[in-house]
Amino acid sequence: MRTVYVAVYETWADWEIGHLLVELRTGRFTGVPWTVVTVGETVEPVVTMGGMRIVPDVALADVEPDEGDLLVLAGSGQWDDGRGDEFAKLAQRFLDAGIPVAAICGATAGLARAGLLDERKHTSAVKEYLQATGYQGSDNYVDERAVVDGDLITAGPDSPVQFARATLQRLGLADDRKLDAYEGVFHRADPSAYPILVG
Repeated sequence: MRTVYVAVYETWADWEIGHLLVELRTGRFTGVPWTVVTVGETVEPVVTMGGMRIVPDVALADVEPDEGDLLVLAGSGQWDDGRGDEFAKLAQRFLDAGIPVAAICGATAGLARAGLLDERKHTSAVKEYLQATGYQGSDNYVDERAVVDGDLITAGPDSPVQFARATLQRLGLADDRKLDAYEGVFHRADPSAYPILVG
């Protein structure tokens, strides 16, 4: 079974990666269930922005990229406070190993500060948000809901469905027809797309 590592930290934005995690864990539309492993700086509990208490499965120092198939980073207050460097370093290790990293909202700022967006196409909330980090990658900013560049998937805070779609596409878990239906059901509330999604 394939494994997704999900970084968890204080004020982790639960809703931003909810669509993606449900599809990966259940495999309900892809037919390929994944193991979800939460990663904290330590194994001490953290509280999400929505108030859920999460006990990480493993500590960051114990994660080996080659034991996983994806790293997911959500937004949180830590990124805007200039923290999260250890998780950005973990992302660098995954990318260096050729393993995809999916980052949404504030996590994109953390990756920007670490220089991981300088040479890759990417997106976020708005270009100015990332420019405030002092990064050198603004020429590679793409004004889209989600962007895939090789092993890096990025999205802004208003695009959890598109983030899930882009990540599932990058992982090769569904074809374009099914992904279009997925976005139709969960973003546009189009009931006519549901039979395609479950077919």
